[in-house]
Amino acid sequence: MSFDDVLAVLTGRRLTVLTGAGVSTDSGIPDYRGPDSPPRTPMTFQQFTSDDAFRRHYWARNHVGWRHVRRTQPNEGHRALARLEDEGVVVGIITQNVDLLHEAAGSRNVIDLHGRYDRVVCLSCGTVMSRRELADLLDALNPHFAPEAVADIEIAPDADAVIEQTADFVVADCPVCGGMLKPDIVYFGENVPRPRVDAAYAMVDEGDALLVAGSSLTVQSGLRFVRHAAAAEKPIVIVNRGATRGDRHATLTYHAGTSETLSALARLLPVALEEAPQQL
Repeated sequence: MSFDDVLAVLTGRRLTVLTGAGVSTDSGIPDYRGPDSPPRTPMTFQQFTSDDAFRRHYWARNHVGWRHVRRTQPNEGHRALARLEDEGVVVGIITQNVDLLHEAAGSRNVIDLHGRYDRVVCLSCGTVMSRRELADLLDALNPHFAPEAVADIEIAPDADAVIEQTADFVVADCPVCGGMLKPDIVYFGENVPRPRVDAAYAMVDEGDALLVAGSSLTVQSGLRFVRHAAAAEKPIVIVNRGATRGDRHATLTYHAGTSETLSALARLLPVALEEAPQQL
C-alpha cells in the first residue's frame, strides 16, 4: 500500500486516532515491540505489589527514568495530530503511551488509556501525588543515590531505567496513610478503569474512521478499539513499522514511520476535508 492509498481512505472523514509507542520513538522514547527494539519484559502488577525487592528495584530505576521522559519533547507526529485536531479532522486521540507528549504538542481531546507517568497513586487510600513530589521524598530518603549522575542508561517506555545497583534504595510510602505507592500507570495484569474504556469506545464511535499510528496492537487494551471500529464497519488505517495484531481488521496497512506520515496527512487532509462531501 502507498501513502496515496492512505489519503484516499481518510479523505473527507473525521478521524479517531489510536496511538502507541511508535509515535514517541522520534522523541527518544523507545518502544517495546518495534522491529529494532531490544527484548523487554514489561513489569506486571502482581510483581510490583507482591515482591518488596522487585518494587525497590523498580522505584530506583524509575527515579532515574522519569526524569528522562520529563525532558522529552513532542515530535512532528505529535504536532501533526494537534494541527489536525485544530482543523477539525481529528476528533480525539486514544493513546496507549504514558508520556503526555500529545498534550505537550497541543492536543486537547486525549484519553491516556494506560495512565500517565507524572502521577503516583496510593493503592490503599487513593491519594494522588505528582511524580515531582515523590522525587523529593525519594531524594530525602536516598541521599547517597544521585540519579542525575547515572550515565548511559537505557530508558523503557514506562519511564523505567535499566540500572543494576538498587539493593540499598529506600522506597517511600504514602505520606497520608503509609500505604503502597504506585505510578498512575496501568501495568500488565491490571485492568484499564471502565469509565476510561467507555470514553474511548465513545470516541471511536464519534469518528468516521479509525487511524492507528505506531502500535503493534499486541495487547487487548488497544486491539479492542480496532475490533469495535471493524464491527461498526468504519474504515481502519494502520500506520506502523511492521505487522500488527489488528491487520486483519484493517481497510489497509501502511508500513512507514509515523512522524513523516502524520506530517503529510496534516498538510493534505484539512484541504481534502473542506473540498469533500460531508458524508462519504
